[in-house]
Amino acid sequence: MILRRQVLTGALALTVLPRFARAETPLFTLHGSLEQGSLVTGHTAPDATLSLDDSPLSLSPDGAFAFGIAYDRTAPLRLVARLGHGRSEERAISPVPRVYQTQSITGLPQAYVTPPPDILARIRAEAAAVAEARKRDTPGTGFQSVFQWPVAGTVSGVFGSRRILNGTPMAPHMGVDIAAPEGTPIHAAADGAVSLIQAEYLGGHVTLIDHGQGVSTVYLHQQDILVHSNEKVAQGQVIGRVGQTGRATGPHLHWGLNWFQMRLDPSRSTASAEPAPS
Repeated sequence: MILRRQVLTGALALTVLPRFARAETPLFTLHGSLEQGSLVTGHTAPDATLSLDDSPLSLSPDGAFAFGIAYDRTAPLRLVARLGHGRSEERAISPVPRVYQTQSITGLPQAYVTPPPDILARIRAEAAAVAEARKRDTPGTGFQSVFQWPVAGTVSGVFGSRRILNGTPMAPHMGVDIAAPEGTPIHAAADGAVSLIQAEYLGGHVTLIDHGQGVSTVYLHQQDILVHSNEKVAQGQVIGRVGQTGRATGPHLHWGLNWFQMRLDPSRSTASAEPAPS
């Protein structure tokens, strides 16, 4: 009897052990670069709740979400997922550091480097309109796709570079400049809806596209804008043409990416490191 009990106990242990040894499926997965200045997307259970650094994150019906890593962030981000029955998962995300370039540009009209007071008021009003458009938290799903380079050309300015304009140190360049002939078609980087169109002193003819959950792209210095406010656009659709309006020394597109007010590097969300040559 003792021997039989030992055999049964051993068999029970063999059947129970794998259940405890098997790792649980992670509550969320992440996609994309974890470098400074990157947009991160992910998926979790549709009924989960998510928080990033103790602030709630939006979820699409299928459990997709997005967030950004600031260009100068060094401290880990704290991402927490919770299910209704009490299970939770926490992960510390350490940003991968980057080294940013310094770029000197000369030949700009000095009024674009140190604008007079009346122009400064205009610049602030235009920036406020852009900031308001970037507050949108819509259920769009375009942010989930791999972004398409919006124009064929040559990268002439990179994200995060320290700008020196006519010898004056300026704020870092928060976008990617793509040089191309005037009139070159500009394409929407992903599906979305046009959330802002305006003519700016610095940005020239500007289009902002909302891709959902606070993710937006912006297109500056256009010669022509070929879409309308609130228009839905598809990835690859022609939305404008390259120009040199606003603060520009030649025809190019300034392409920017945001997660709400956080400026990010759009080149980190594309399939290729460089756009196709024009």
